[in-house]
Amino acid sequence: MSSTAAAPVSIDVRRVIPRDRHALIFGIFDVLPDGEALVLINDHDPRPLHHQFQIEHPERFSWEYLEQGPERWQVRIAKPVLGGCGGSRTGGCGCSGG
Repeated sequence: MSSTAAAPVSIDVRRVIPRDRHALIFGIFDVLPDGEALVLINDHDPRPLHHQFQIEHPERFSWEYLEQGPERWQVRIAKPVLGGCGGSRTGGCGCSGG
């Protein structure tokens, strides 16, 4: 395993038609490998997108504001690495090992 992570994919949706933004973002997020991230650039606080992530990908993403307006917001949205314990039921990670 490499000690250097790939640079996050950057998505600037400020010029994307608003009704198309969420589908574009989820389409890119869905194909990201575990452990990778995307950086969203938006013209407003993407709080509704955060709520949609909570519904569609509960506990399968992290959300970190990098910049919070007033003209531009940047959010790092990452996929966690699954199976970090190797499936060990006694690994201490709290998972069921499955």
